[in-house]
Amino acid sequence: MPRAFLEHLGSDSDYLPLMRQGLVYIRFGDLITKDSKVFIKPNLTFPHFRPGVMTNPQAIEAAVLAVKEYTPHIILGDADSGGYNRFSMDEVYRKTGIINLAEKHNVEIVNLSQGERKTIGFCYRRRDFRLDLPRLLTDEIDALITMPVPKVHANTGVSLSFKNQWGCIPEPTDRLKLHPFLQHVLLEVNRAIKARIAIVDGKYGLNVNGPMKGEPVDLNWVLLTDDIGTAAAVVTDLMQIRLERVRHLRYLKQQGCIPELSEIELNRSLAEFQKVKFRLKREWTDYPGYLAFNSPFLAYLAYFSPLADLLHRILYLFREPFYDYRRD
Repeated sequence: MPRAFLEHLGSDSDYLPLMRQGLVYIRFGDLITKDSKVFIKPNLTFPHFRPGVMTNPQAIEAAVLAVKEYTPHIILGDADSGGYNRFSMDEVYRKTGIINLAEKHNVEIVNLSQGERKTIGFCYRRRDFRLDLPRLLTDEIDALITMPVPKVHANTGVSLSFKNQWGCIPEPTDRLKLHPFLQHVLLEVNRAIKARIAIVDGKYGLNVNGPMKGEPVDLNWVLLTDDIGTAAAVVTDLMQIRLERVRHLRYLKQQGCIPELSEIELNRSLAEFQKVKFRLKREWTDYPGYLAFNSPFLAYLAYFSPLADLLHRILYLFREPFYDYRRD
């Protein structure tokens, strides 16, 4: 049976003891050896730390220390983010203190938008796809640990243990092109990069809207699972969102990637952690992006056509950009 360890964070937000207990509970030592190379993928989707939007640097540091007790071969990283308004992940490492964290603990840190790539191919709905992924993840690591946060997403419903690896696609423009095929691309990407373990930073969640704005909520829990599909099943239940109503998760469950809750061995009852009922409330200014997310033609029009800059300028008359990318 897949295993899931769920525990409350104390008032001191000390992640490390819980992560140590969780790795023992999910039998992490049976999944890797002291020679295994492990990649840790947090959610770093904003240039500065925002509660509920991205993984807490404290959680990242605790995960590094806990995993280091099993193997010294740890790599930490993400790819450039920002979608249409790209920003450098190197700057995120600097502004969040993650680069100092990596130096302190002698952990390698990489920008997945840099470095050698490997092309994978797959077929979906009678259409052939080719996608470049970091060769580091496809060929050089033994396991990937994903570190998402529990948040709603205006385009995908939620962003959790599968969607977090969307950020492993090194080119933001590729992500924009592939949004209409998200459900199957997520399947292929997670398989290719050996996404196995989930450590969900549940200190904060993001409710009402996301992934970059919304209402941060205090949850104060940590979840570790030996399977990323198990994390999706558990966290949607904690968020009180029906998994089957999230299109990409419904598809992944149909593909056998997500177990039933009854099939998961839990250390605690989930009911005592269901503090907040999450809901998605889109604003009208979210709908242009939502429509482009789900249509190849509208994605081209919004992001790659000669009209793209004009369309964004018109949108920004009614909605501020998520971030002032020119600021610094």
